[in-house]
Amino acid sequence: MHDTPPKEILVDADIYGTSFDEKRSCRKKIRLAIIGAGGIAQTKYLPALMRLRTMWEPVEVVAISRRDRQQGEKIAKLYGCRWYADSGKMLREEELNGVLVTGPDELHTEHVMMSLDANLPVLVEKPITRSLVDAEKICRYADKKGLVLMTVANKRYSPPYRRAKQFVEQGPVSNPALYCGKFSLGAGGGLLLETGTVHVFDLTRYFMGEVARVHAVAVNKYHGNKLKYPVDNVVSTFEFTSGSVGTLYTSSAAHFFKPMERVEIYANRSWLTVEDQNELILCDSEEGPAKSWKPVVPFPVSFFDVELGGFLGLVQNFLEVIRGNEKPLVTGWDGYRAYELVVATQLSLYRKETLKLPMDPKTADDEQEEWFKSAR
Repeated sequence: MHDTPPKEILVDADIYGTSFDEKRSCRKKIRLAIIGAGGIAQTKYLPALMRLRTMWEPVEVVAISRRDRQQGEKIAKLYGCRWYADSGKMLREEELNGVLVTGPDELHTEHVMMSLDANLPVLVEKPITRSLVDAEKICRYADKKGLVLMTVANKRYSPPYRRAKQFVEQGPVSNPALYCGKFSLGAGGGLLLETGTVHVFDLTRYFMGEVARVHAVAVNKYHGNKLKYPVDNVVSTFEFTSGSVGTLYTSSAAHFFKPMERVEIYANRSWLTVEDQNELILCDSEEGPAKSWKPVVPFPVSFFDVELGGFLGLVQNFLEVIRGNEKPLVTGWDGYRAYELVVATQLSLYRKETLKLPMDPKTADDEQEEWFKSAR
């Protein structure tokens, strides 16, 4: 857990979690840079880092890069860091311990490679890249150099999913047989599978293990996507190497907030569901009632205590991995496998057949491009 502990709230009356934390303050100070400090950096990563600093976490954002001068200077002024228009110059001139790569998807490979060339640990936004060939390249390069490469899977860190993972690993929902995932990107949204549903593809592997086969069906029923994405409603079915099965349905035509996301996991005489990354419901008895957990945020307690949708825990884990105190909960290879499920779904639609995993990256990239062209 990385939110404000109950002892600080109830016993020490530190309802905001800002009292001096000697143990945390003694950790090695981490100096970070952010490449591509756009919307996600400004609304998730920077607030998470500032919240950690109020909790006495020794971390500093020393520099950010962004081509837009107005935005860059705004961020630099707000957070007391330096702004660079040139990411390469920033990496050469600044003394850093790690890099957050949060720019456009198509630039992830370039930005990750230059960061690894500077011998720096990297946390890269999802999807890890928009190419399996590129994703494999940066993962292998990080392995070769012995550097940390993490990819964004913030939902793994949110309290309901953390507790659900405990139930799957330790019981009572152990050895699950069936998985169901649901995601709604919202009407007129962006890239249905790549920018939104990739989160649930990651959760699919997180809870159920590796996928052996994927079969998908889809429609473009309403043709309302502003980016002309080929489909607006998709159903993917999975066969896992464990012998279990699952399904994921996702839509860019449904309402965005009613609800946005759901995961259900069924085992022998027990099942659980996580609703909208907020409520966890467990049913493990025929006679007893269902058990339900929600994050409790009393009025005077900061909303940060729900962990910014998992970003607080994600950033904290990255810092501790850099220090050598923790292992990454999510790696670059996890990002690769999540994106492979995206591509496998698309190629199943293109071929109209079941896909076996793993796939050859080059062949998959080429066929994915053909699918996009044919759909247009």
